[in-house]
Amino acid sequence: MAEVRFQQVGKIYPPRRGGAAVEVLRQLDLAIHDGEFLVLVGPSGCGKSTLLRLLAGLEAPSSGEIYVGERPVSRLRPAQRDVAMVFQSYALYPHLSVADNIGFGLRRSRPRTPLQQLQDSLHRAGRRWPARLRLPSAREERIEARIREVAGMLELGPLLDRLPKELSGGQKQRVALGRAIARQPAVFLMDEPLSNLDAKLRTGTRAQIVDLQRRLGTTTLYVTHDQVEAMTMGHRIAVLNAGRLQQLGTPMELYQWPANLFVAQFIGSPAMNLLPVLIPAAGQLLLGSRRFTLEEPLAGASVAALGQPLTAGLRPEHLRLAPATNRNLAAEVCHSEALGNEQLLTCRLAEGGHLVQVRADPGRQLVPGETVHLDVEASGWRLFDSDGNALALPLPPGPAAAKAEPQLPTSGSG
Repeated sequence: MAEVRFQQVGKIYPPRRGGAAVEVLRQLDLAIHDGEFLVLVGPSGCGKSTLLRLLAGLEAPSSGEIYVGERPVSRLRPAQRDVAMVFQSYALYPHLSVADNIGFGLRRSRPRTPLQQLQDSLHRAGRRWPARLRLPSAREERIEARIREVAGMLELGPLLDRLPKELSGGQKQRVALGRAIARQPAVFLMDEPLSNLDAKLRTGTRAQIVDLQRRLGTTTLYVTHDQVEAMTMGHRIAVLNAGRLQQLGTPMELYQWPANLFVAQFIGSPAMNLLPVLIPAAGQLLLGSRRFTLEEPLAGASVAALGQPLTAGLRPEHLRLAPATNRNLAAEVCHSEALGNEQLLTCRLAEGGHLVQVRADPGRQLVPGETVHLDVEASGWRLFDSDGNALALPLPPGPAAAKAEPQLPTSGSG
């Protein structure tokens, strides 16, 4: 296993057809712990896949250095880096069987003499011959044993003789995973590996990948656009935008305490509600004519922003339907989405006309145009300054985020 470090890594693509050079990564620093499952998220073009390609050796960084363990790898060939990549398109060899696709990297891992190559080829060609006619090859027998072991992990045993065209999408994805696992690399790289699967297959394969990573304990970098994958699979999430790291933390740290407005809007589905507010006094917040009390640690942080216009954030679950009172916010229902286990309401506040989204009981019957009243959970407020950064907290966010951090696996744990 190995830690992975990106130190001041930059990537600039040269100009094309008279255009300007494109800076994809900007002096990025990022450390992935040994045995950690790190999820990379961000909008298209933010540099996620480029980061994987730099680590895999498919691209060269323009500046900085990449380390696998203590070894700098930027100038090493891909085969020397001890990493394995699972692509979005599976990248299976169509003329090879499932078994040969899984074993492809194993057979190319060490140089062989022409005589050894001939011996291995004759061994493979004679696999179905009578035992007395087969040519033995200790190397091929080890590879075949490893293929059977990996196929057993991924429930591919009955499919080993099939070609990729005879497989479903989910089976192809498992073969691609098997090819990476078979080599026992120090690092797994996964570039949106589930994006071509339907929703049901994606859920099952997601759980399988998490279970495999926990058992193998291999350091894993996983790129995705899917919010559910990001929140449920990773020990930590790294959010990128325009080639820069916006925030790195556990899923619940990013969800509960986003570092800036970009993270607040990007993490969570639906996104955080944003409202213009003022801080009239320490520990208080003014939304239109309504005054609210802030809880710690935001009450302490608000002292530095007295009288300043800020942006306040509220997750949809921090707004609740409530009886009409002076402290609640009147709003008009604009739209309702029934999601089975909950109802997602889009409402327009009577004062200010701001749109907010609210999670509500699915049994509540509401129609567009109906007036409702919203109670704000005091602990739900998040505050951002005029530059879009979260107010610096005088105290840690509290035990909730720390408790949410999962334990990293150890090699061989299960």
